[in-house]
Formats: sequence, structure tokens, C-alpha cells
Amino acid sequence: MTTSYASAELLHEDLDTLLRTVRRHLHQYPEIGFHEVHTHRYLREVLELHGLTVHGPLARTGLYADIEGDADGPLIAYRSDIDALPTQDEKNVEYRSTVSGVAHLCGHDAHSAIALGIALLLNERRASLPGTVRVFFQPNEEGIPSGAPAMIEDGVLEGVSAVFASHVDPTLSTGVYGLISGPATASADQFTIRVRGHASGHSARPHQSTDTVWIMSQIMSVLYQTVGRQSDARDTAIISICRMIGGDAFNVIPASAEIGGTLRCISNDERRVLQERMEHTARSIGRMHGAQVDVEFDTGSPPVYNNPELVSLVREVLLDTNGPDAIFEIPRPSMGGEDFAHYLQRVPGMLLRVGTSNGPATSYPLHDSCFDVDEEAIPLAARVLADVLEEALQQAPKGGS
Repeated sequence: MTTSYASAELLHEDLDTLLRTVRRHLHQYPEIGFHEVHTHRYLREVLELHGLTVHGPLARTGLYADIEGDADGPLIAYRSDIDALPTQDEKNVEYRSTVSGVAHLCGHDAHSAIALGIALLLNERRASLPGTVRVFFQPNEEGIPSGAPAMIEDGVLEGVSAVFASHVDPTLSTGVYGLISGPATASADQFTIRVRGHASGHSARPHQSTDTVWIMSQIMSVLYQTVGRQSDARDTAIISICRMIGGDAFNVIPASAEIGGTLRCISNDERRVLQERMEHTARSIGRMHGAQVDVEFDTGSPPVYNNPELVSLVREVLLDTNGPDAIFEIPRPSMGGEDFAHYLQRVPGMLLRVGTSNGPATSYPLHDSCFDVDEEAIPLAARVLADVLEEALQQAPKGGS
């Protein structure tokens, strides 16, 4: 017998209560990327309870619903992510994660609730929609390779002319929305560098061995000087070394050493330059000292580029519905990564920051073990974004697709 996760009682809840219920359910039962089986089933059932036809799975656990207006017009899309982080939830709340070592500490539970609210609101406005809105739920935003390329491969963007998304922001108050045109987030690539000698050696006689740790220290020193010296200082980039592996004994020079970290860039051109320079630097230093050096990159998301025209559209909607106090002009891009960028390589789009702080408990940074959101922000954001999507259809060129 098939287990039902959603309850028909959800049909009788007002939107604010419904979205809070959905968010708390997802928060209590988080799943990591490409394993969001329960999440998929729950979201599907809630959407179907409210009369929407659900398509999927895509990319293993993704899904979408099309809200078709009564009038012909373009197809635009809204994306949410559904995966959690492999981190312990340390909050003392009734809805804390019930899964050991897994928690929604980046707000994807809130993202899913916002997207569901958008779908339900637009479903009530079909008569006024000149086109179709596709609301889709994507797995594995946090991982590499992430879920966005898999969703694209499975056809989620077919026919789509523009795509929107949002991300919770604990640095902004509830009811405030962050806008930025152009580069909005950085690329996020992981790298691993391994230095290999011929054999281990005695710490008393390093000249008789290949000192892998000493060689690695030189590589690290040059890497930290690469940004702004071998790349254009006007294009923001960060190289961060976050893990180091060497020997175990105090008096043995290890036969190999390894470091790993991330490369983050605002410019795709500088991203390619820095990857090439990092690899060349590491291999050259290794050759100089008789060591073999291997460099591997796990390519993550490109930078998010917010289409200026779509940002202007969102600004107009916010000014009309919420006034100027609802807008925060983001002064510079975030160096965090966001795989929404993959969709923007195909179609224009924009990522909106949604303020979710109403005090200390909801001001912890993203990925903190106590991260939480002000749930009042969820239906507010759903209503704003439903207005944005309806306006995007209204402003789309006639006959667009």
C-alpha cells in the first residue's frame, strides 16, 4: 500500500498556515542531494491536493507543475531547491531536524514552501495569466555535480523564455528584498593538489628524500599570491585552501601530501585564467624539486548573472506593492556559489534575496547549525514573487515563447 505523506486537512488551511506547515514538515525530515525521495513525494501530494498536475521525476527527485493561463503567451519559470546539508541541527525548536547529521541550514525548506505558495497563488489567477508559469523543484543544489545541469538535461527549460528564483537572506529583515543587477554570486570550483615523492624519508635527512610537505608549502604560498598578481585585480576572486593531509609520524617525511579548497570568481574569463595558472604553478614547483604533482578541479556552478531588465521589473513590482522601504540595493556580489547560474547560461533570469530575520534567533548565517528563518517571510515572499511572475508575463513580447 502506498503511504501518503500529505494530509487532506492541508486543503482547509489558509495560505500562511499551509506554508508554515509545509516548511516545518520539510525541516523535520531533511534529505541530502539526489536522495530527496520523501521531499519529492510530499511536495507532489500537496500540489496534487490543490488540483495541480505534477510532472516528474526529473534529475531523479525533481518535479514541476505548469500553471497555464487562460490566454496564450510565453512560458516563464520559477525554480526552488529542495536538498538539505549533511550537518547537525542544533536548534532547540519543536520542528528541529529528526534526521541525525542532516538539516535544512540553507533555507531550502523555506524555498520549497515559497515556490509551493507561488504555484497555488498563480493557480487561482489563471484567468488573468497571459501565458504559463512553470514552478519547479530541483534536487542537489549543494553538491558537485549539482542538480541544475541534470534538470536542464531532463528538459525543465524547454520552451522557457525567462527564469526566476529567490534565496533567503538572514542579513535582511523580513519584508525586505535584496536586488542586484549583473554579477550576483561567484563561481564555485573545488580543487585538489597532490604532491608525490619517490618514497618517505627521515626527518633528520630531508636532503635525501623528496620533502613533499616543504614542496606543498611553497605551492600554497604562491597560490595565495596568485589573485591580483596573475589575474585582473578588478575581477574579484578568492582562492581558499581548506584541507591539508600529510604524514602521521613526527619524524617521517611523508611520500605524499595533499591540499584541497575552493576557487571562486565573479568573471568566467578570470575563472579559466586562474585554473590554468594554479595548475601551471603547482606542476612547475613540483618539477623544480623532483616531485610529481597532480591537480584536479571539480567544476561547480558558474557565476549568477542577474538580467538588468528583469531586476528592473522586480523593482517596479516591489515599489508598487510594498514601497521603497522593501528594497535593499545590494552593493556588491556575494562570493558564495549558487547553481541557479546554470539556468542563466541558457535563458535570462534573476535571483532575488528574501529577508528572513526578525531577531537574534533568525539572524544566524547560512549553514550555521542554528540557522532558522522568520516564517512570516515565506507567504510574504510567495505573494511578491507571484506578482512578479504575473507581471513578467504581462510585459513579455506578444507571441513570445
